Formats: sequence, C-alpha cells, structure tokens
Amino acid sequence: MAILQPLIDLAAVCYRKGIRHVVISPGSRSAALTLAFTRHKGFSLHVCMDERSAGFIALGMAQQLNIPVVLICTSGSAAYNYAPAVSEAFFQQVPLLVLSADRPKEWLHQYDGQTIYQTEIFGKHVKRSFEFSSDYEHKDVKWAINRISNEAVNLAGAVPMGPVHINVPIREPFYPSESDHFQESESIRIIEKPDSSVIFSEPVWHELLNEWDDSPKILIAGGQNKPDPELKKVLGTISEEWDIPVLGDCITNIPDDEFITSHDLFLNAAGQELVPDLLITFGLSFISKEFKQFIRKNPPRRHWHIGEDEFLTDPMQSLTKQVSVSAGYFFKNLFERIDNQLFIQNSEPETDAGFKQNWLQKEYQTRSKRSKFLRNMLVLNDLTAIDNVFKAITQSFQLHVGNSMSVRYVNALGIPNGITGVFCNRGTSGIDGCVSTAIGAAMVNHQDTLLIVGDVAFLYDRNGLLIAPLPQHLKIIVINNAGGNIFRMIEGPGALPEIETYFETRHSFTAERTCADSGIAYFRATDIPSLHTALHEFLESRTISLLEIFTDPYENEKAWKSLKGLFRA
Repeated sequence: MAILQPLIDLAAVCYRKGIRHVVISPGSRSAALTLAFTRHKGFSLHVCMDERSAGFIALGMAQQLNIPVVLICTSGSAAYNYAPAVSEAFFQQVPLLVLSADRPKEWLHQYDGQTIYQTEIFGKHVKRSFEFSSDYEHKDVKWAINRISNEAVNLAGAVPMGPVHINVPIREPFYPSESDHFQESESIRIIEKPDSSVIFSEPVWHELLNEWDDSPKILIAGGQNKPDPELKKVLGTISEEWDIPVLGDCITNIPDDEFITSHDLFLNAAGQELVPDLLITFGLSFISKEFKQFIRKNPPRRHWHIGEDEFLTDPMQSLTKQVSVSAGYFFKNLFERIDNQLFIQNSEPETDAGFKQNWLQKEYQTRSKRSKFLRNMLVLNDLTAIDNVFKAITQSFQLHVGNSMSVRYVNALGIPNGITGVFCNRGTSGIDGCVSTAIGAAMVNHQDTLLIVGDVAFLYDRNGLLIAPLPQHLKIIVINNAGGNIFRMIEGPGALPEIETYFETRHSFTAERTCADSGIAYFRATDIPSLHTALHEFLESRTISLLEIFTDPYENEKAWKSLKGLFRA
C-alpha cells in the first residue's frame, strides 16, 4: 500500500484555495504528486513533456488568471528546466506553485539516479522555498505539511504575486495498488489570510498634495501593466481635466489617442520643454530605452513611483518617493481629493497646460511622420510586415509579443484598434518561452489570441507545441529574418566581422515542418502581395494557424534605422 496522505491533502488545500489548473511533466518519482492531483477530479490537467515549456505554459495561464497555477515535475535536473519560467514569473510578479519531487537526502552522492541538490534550487528567484519531510507518518510532520501547503499557496497569491517552490522528497514505495482509495483527510485545515488593503493616512496625503501643488509640469508614465479599464478611465480623466500628459509603452495597456505612445521615436531629440517637475510612474519595466535615458539626463525635481513592490526600483535614477499602494487606489483617490479641493476652493488646476501641449505636439508630429514613412515603403520588411498585419485586423485579439525586435517594432508602430491587451515576458526580457506563454494564455483566456514572434524565439520554444490539445483560437505570426536580427540594430555588434556566425546565428530553418507535425494550418509570405493574400486566409482560418513572413535582414536594418533616423536631432 502506498497512499501518501499528506500529498493528497496538499492537492485538496490547493483546490479549496481556488487553484484549478495543473501543468504536469511526466516522471516516476513525481507519481504520488501527479496522482494526488489527477485523482482529485477537480483540476484541469495539462501534460507537457518538456519542463522548460511547461513552466512557461503555466506562466501564461497564471498571467491571465491572477491565480496560482501548479507545476509538477520529477526529481533531478527536471526542476532546473523550470528556472527560466520561474525567474520570469518572479520579476513579472506572476503566481506559480512549483512542486518538485525529490529523493530522500541520504541518497545524495550515492550514485543514485536523478538525485541532485534540489533544496532552494531556484535561489532568490522565488518568494520562498519550502521542503516537506520525507517521512510522512509522524503527527508533527503531517501538521507541518498542512501548514506549509497553506502558507505556500497564500504566499504565491499575495501581492506582489510570484512563484513559490515546495521540494517534496518521496520514499518508495509510492505507486498505489488497485485497491487504494484517494480521499482527503477529514481533519484537513484551510488557513485563510485575508487581503489587507494599504491606505494612506491624512498626513501622508497632505504631504503628497503639497508636492503636487508645487509642481506645475507633471508627467504620468506607465511601465508594464495588465489591462485595467478603471485605471485607464481615471488616467484619462486626470489628463483631460488637469492637462497632464500620460505616457505608456504598448505593454502599459492604456491605449488612447490622447495618451503619449510614440515617445520611443521622438525622445532622443527632445528638449527641456518636455522635462517634468514631477514624474509619477507606475507598473513594472519600461520597454523604451529612450524614455529612461531622457529622464536620466533630465531628472525631475520629484519622482514618485506607485506600486506594491517589495524592492525599491529606480531605473531612471531619479526616484524621490516610493508610494507603496496599487496604481488603481492611488490615482482614484488622488483625483477625488484634488477634484474636491478645487470644488471647495472654486478654483482651476494650476498645472501648466502648455506642458501637455508640448508632449502632444511631439506625439502627433511623430504619428504623422511615421504614417508617411510607412506609406512610402513598398518593400516587405519587418516593419511593413507588422504594419500590414495591424491594418488587416478587423476582430478582437489579445496580443502576445516575443522579445528582442518583435516587441520593439510593436512599441514603435502603436497598437491597432481591436487589441484587448498586450502581453510580453518583460520580467527578464528573454526570448525563451514566448510561444509557450502565449499557448498557456490562450488555453484559459477564452478569446482569440495572436502571437507575433521572431524566428529564433519561435525555433527556441517549439516544444511548447507538444502539449495537447493546442488552443484552436491561437494564431502565430513568425517574422523570419533568418537569425537574430536585433544585433544589426543595436550599437556594437553590427560592425563586427563575426556578426553573422556568433551573434545573428544565421540559419535556413522554417516553421513549415513544425506546423505539419503539430497539426497547425501553415501560411507563408515573401512579398507585399503574397502577404495580403496570406493574411486574409490566415485571419479567416478557424483553427490554430501560423503565418510565416520571410524578410531580408539587410532590408530590415535599413528600414529600422531610417525610421529612427527621422527623429534624430
């Protein structure tokens, strides 16, 4: 008989706390964990044989659900393959519960298979690491496992969210007999931890409002942030009523014609007329290097960062105040307090209206120049490919974007109507896992999903397509420029004679055979006319589809540098 009751109870704790999705990579030592979740019957189970892809699939799910997703793997090097996804989840603040099976500690260095140092294997890239005892019978061990199970799930879902690891040493025997029955303990305890809302005292608000009143030129700028209609609405009201410019990258998810979204193109040549007295930032990382450099060169007198980070983040090197509340709470209360103050005083805002107009003038000029530039470009390259894709979209999509040049192109071109949200793994900004993350998201988001990704990132993460069934409402666009084209765009490697072999890693692979293996409808384009034809068929397809657009790296380099050059000083 091999019923490991504390592991059955672990699954029950996860279920009672709202977890519904489990991504499993097959293994023997993890059998007891796998069976505890599969025989529970309350979970949606997803099997992916490659742990690296499995980690990102779980990340994509949790990114959408804002609820921890469970990962299960066997002992040995399997857990190490989760590391890229775990580190991305940590820095992107996505909740995961990682369960790694292990062998008991006495078998280390005894030439026993799949036995490595697994305790705290993810180091500082998890919110916390726990470990169960390998001997489950003592009443104190049962108590400890129940307590750890509760604490781990609570911690993963607590703001700021993130991954939590439990290492689970398991002794043999661990396979059940046919007569064994899986049922949670009657004495199982669920330990709740209610959310605690952070609110500011009146003296804190008084200090903030004094600084606000002393800052005629105010700029609000957002980094990576999930779609939040209420936040977008209040920012729009603040911008309109108080003449304050609001700036956001594509991953800020606040698209609006009156917001600043083309800053990455024009800030290199910007002058003092755009320097704020008070900069208010929110969200996670910024894509725009130009924005970060502009603020570093022109630091405001005051810089508040709004967010619930545990770390003090100061990428602009200008921070003066860390405001540890959610952006939604802050801007809603800020507006209500100032609006009430203005009403009582029967006065108008004292912000500099000309400052917003300076930003909008740059924004509108940039949009006009960009549009004219793209109209006059009649050859197929990365820019015109994505521009044509955006113009062809007539339905709603959630957009996922690969790292490297893909997200930079999207940020430079702007988001078209119909995009309900933009997601990109900017926690660590690696190319690994872009495909798997989009697959995971599409498995739970209940909406048409579009992934734009480069060829190297796609090839690197093809194993995500091994999961079955694949989400049929997912569409993938691969921009195939035969290598890591970004190295031609950035300063440094472009001038090196070794660029093709050691940086770009030029290749001749395509996605066609991968699509055939995975049952994905495949389309291709090699010029503008064939792109128009393929796009129509691709977007009309009702199954999972992939459009591969072939571009020339030299033409891409020329087009990108020409676009950026339009706005140089």
